[in-house]
Amino acid sequence: MFYLVGDIGGTNTRLAIYRGKKERGECIKKQVSSSHDHPDLQSIVKDFLKESRLEIKRACFAVAGPVKKSKSQTTNLPWIVDAGKLSKELSIEKVGLINDLQAHAYGVKLLESEDFAILNEGDPESEGNQAMISAGTGLGEAGIYFDGKNYHPFACEGGHGDFGPRSSLEDELLKYLRVKFHHVSYERILSGPGLCHIYQFLVETKKERESPSTFEMIQKGDSARLISERGIEGSSTACFQALQMFVSIYGAEAGNLALKMYALGGIFLGGGIALKLSKIIEKGVFMENFKRKGRFSELLSKIPVKLALNDQTALLGSFYYARSIM
Repeated sequence: MFYLVGDIGGTNTRLAIYRGKKERGECIKKQVSSSHDHPDLQSIVKDFLKESRLEIKRACFAVAGPVKKSKSQTTNLPWIVDAGKLSKELSIEKVGLINDLQAHAYGVKLLESEDFAILNEGDPESEGNQAMISAGTGLGEAGIYFDGKNYHPFACEGGHGDFGPRSSLEDELLKYLRVKFHHVSYERILSGPGLCHIYQFLVETKKERESPSTFEMIQKGDSARLISERGIEGSSTACFQALQMFVSIYGAEAGNLALKMYALGGIFLGGGIALKLSKIIEKGVFMENFKRKGRFSELLSKIPVKLALNDQTALLGSFYYARSIM
């Protein structure tokens, strides 16, 4: 049987066709499209399928946004994705719609040991709930309930919870962002646009110096990518400090998620930003702030933390859901 799967993000839409013979399936065709260049998901999918003669019985799309009754108003795109409408327009018998982080969590089931970087070994005998956090165009979070035998992923929108500063510098960041946004969530900071907000805050409040030409270039270009590149290579102190602050807050929020989900079984990091910043994340800033929870620091130190290195995790999760859950 052939399965159509998709990972629908605020920046890119990834589509693939899987053949379902193996446990992880066999990807026989895939495509990455710019989400903002299309008016809706249907147009991208129809273009993807127009030369395909494969008979597709099931499809599953992972969307960055809340899913209610098989419909979703995507958070960072002006799209309404409707599974029923897609089924009719694409002539596919069954179409499923799940949250993208829920798909990531299902995808973890299909990953091998080499698909992970270990950030914290934790207690190898630990069992219990797990959770996933992923910074990209937005900030996604999901829980993975453990019933004593099996793991069951579920979506949440924890990334839109109130940002909680932990220092005088983060207090100032909150005040700075409150002028721009009435509500300052973790997503306003832990995302591609959020990295830019941190950089602008550091430069505009003169916490860090930046040459006017570099600041202007970053403002007018692919800002998050340029900040990451210059911060990692060390050519801009302001960019480097923005990355450090980003990773510090990322670790803190991952620790918050671990406590809220009581995720003794482990925390998984996903998303493109974690992959790009893996060298900084692995140096320890992330885990230092993950564990820094006062009386619960020892509990956090025993939780396994892994970075998913496979950028197809959400597609694998969508395939798993279409094959095994729908």
